[in-house]
Amino acid sequence: MRNVVHIDEKWFYMTQKRVRAYLHPKEKTPWRKIKNKNFIPKAMFMAAVARPRWNQDGSCAFDGKIGIWPFTKQVPAQRSSDNRPRGTLETKPIDAITKDVIRDMLVNKIMPAIREKWPNDLSKVIYIQQDNAPCHINNDDPVFQQHKLLHGFDFRLIQQPPNSPDMNILDLGYFRVLQTLQYRKSPRKTDQLVAAVNESWEELHPKTLSNVWMSLQFYLNEVIKVCGNNEYDESHAKKSQLEDLGSLPEEVGPAVEDVHKAVQFIAEHMNGN
Repeated sequence: MRNVVHIDEKWFYMTQKRVRAYLHPKEKTPWRKIKNKNFIPKAMFMAAVARPRWNQDGSCAFDGKIGIWPFTKQVPAQRSSDNRPRGTLETKPIDAITKDVIRDMLVNKIMPAIREKWPNDLSKVIYIQQDNAPCHINNDDPVFQQHKLLHGFDFRLIQQPPNSPDMNILDLGYFRVLQTLQYRKSPRKTDQLVAAVNESWEELHPKTLSNVWMSLQFYLNEVIKVCGNNEYDESHAKKSQLEDLGSLPEEVGPAVEDVHKAVQFIAEHMNGN
C-alpha cells in the first residue's frame, strides 16, 4: 500500500442540528444561526491521502497528507449589505460536480501535489483509487493520459468494484475525525468553513491516518473471510495497546485457509456454478 493514494469527496457542514459544548463560565456560547435547520450551509471538498511512513526512531518521515481542496468559486455580491458593498467577491460552493471539474482537480491540483510531496525512495508508479461516482474520469481519459507520465511519475487510476464494501481510507474513519475537529471552530461563512477544514487538516496527527491504514488491512482480511460480502465483522485489533508494547505490525495478511476459500468461491462463480 506504499504507492497507493486514496481520493474522495465529502460535504462539510457549517454546524450540526444539535451540538454539545463545554464552556468556561465566562466563555461565550458559540455563534450558531442559520435560516433553516434542514438546509445547513455546506461545501464539498476533495481530499487525497497516502500511507504515512515512520523512521526507526519513531519520527514521521512522510505524513501521507497529500492535500484537501474545496469545490468553491468567487462570485461578486449582487446586493449591498452592512457587511460588504455590492460587487465584493464572495466564496460560494460551485453549482455541480461534473467530470470536467473532477478532471481539473485531479490534473491541476492532486497530481502536482503528489509529485511535490512524494518521497524520493518510493515507487513513482502511483495508483490513485477512487470510487465509482459518475463524475469520476476513467484511466483512458485523454487529458489524464497527457499528464500521467510527467516528471518521471506514472499515475494510474483504479476504481472500486461496483457494489463492493467501501474500502476507501477517507470513508473508513479519517473524514469523520476531520469533521469533528472542524465543528469545534464554529464557522459562519463559506470562507471561514474552508479555513476551518484546512486548519483541522493540519491539526490531525499522522498517527491517526496511519491507524486507519492499519484498520484497512484488518477489514480486507474480514472481507476475504466472507468471500467479498459486505456482511463482515469489524475487527478490534487494539492497535494502541500493540503500539505501546512495540508489537504493532506494518502488514497484516489473511489466513491461508481464508485465501483458499475465497479463491475457490471466485473460481466457482466464474464457471457459473
